[in-house]
Amino acid sequence: MSTLRRFEYLAAVVDEGSFTRAAERLHVTQPALSHQIRALEQDAGGALLERLPRAIRLTAMGRAMLPHARAALADAERAVCAARQAAGLEAADLRVATVYSVSLGVLPPVLREWSRRYPGVAITLFEHRHTGELREATLAGQADLAVGPRPPDWEGPVRTLGEEEFVLVLAADDLAGSGRLADFAERGWVHYAPENGLAEVLDQACAAAGFRPRAAIRAAQTAAAPLLAAAGLGPALVPSNLLPAAFEGRVLRLDPPVRRELTVYTRGTQDPVSAAFADLLAEAEL
Repeated sequence: MSTLRRFEYLAAVVDEGSFTRAAERLHVTQPALSHQIRALEQDAGGALLERLPRAIRLTAMGRAMLPHARAALADAERAVCAARQAAGLEAADLRVATVYSVSLGVLPPVLREWSRRYPGVAITLFEHRHTGELREATLAGQADLAVGPRPPDWEGPVRTLGEEEFVLVLAADDLAGSGRLADFAERGWVHYAPENGLAEVLDQACAAAGFRPRAAIRAAQTAAAPLLAAAGLGPALVPSNLLPAAFEGRVLRLDPPVRRELTVYTRGTQDPVSAAFADLLAEAEL
């Protein structure tokens, strides 16, 4: 337990960027906080934090330790919740992490069905901008399971859910081109902000078609892209499940198709609640 406390102190110092603010947040004295950090560094065999005049910076050892420290803290919190649930003190809770496009297109009907089947199990949803961010958050123990593209170099269980298909969206009166991306090589595109993972999907698809898309406008929010395309600002590449049935823009299926694999993955063996959610995801039509 003392190690968990020290992990909590390390995370607080990093989050606050200051020993003083971290001590205030944790309701301990600064000397006591510093003592616990030094004890953790002694256990680790080296410095975890570099004390700069006006900032705190992680050393290489600190950067290696921090994700595992956060994961241990998250596991401890879930252990307490599980014990309380077993004692009937509170309802179950499931933490799900995903990327924005999946939270908008894939998850809503799944979450609706989950609520119908398991009304006593609340879900906390964590949304991330791209696959790498989702992977790191899951590795750090943010969620019980993650839903998104297959994570690179993942050591835990990964289950394939199916393939997500992308379509081309245009203004309703834009009759140019067919379902070939190359037909739109000279157009200005509704692109995505660099931090949005769909920017990479678009760049890779266009590269395969022999060109680099020129951005007429960049959207940080995934849901904005089809609306901007329908408004005539340029073609957009979007997941087909993102579009409502009554969407007013022109939608073209691509030839060759653009697809990506979607998975559900965890750091370790799934508990019964996580397994039930993964099964429900597998039932859904992507």
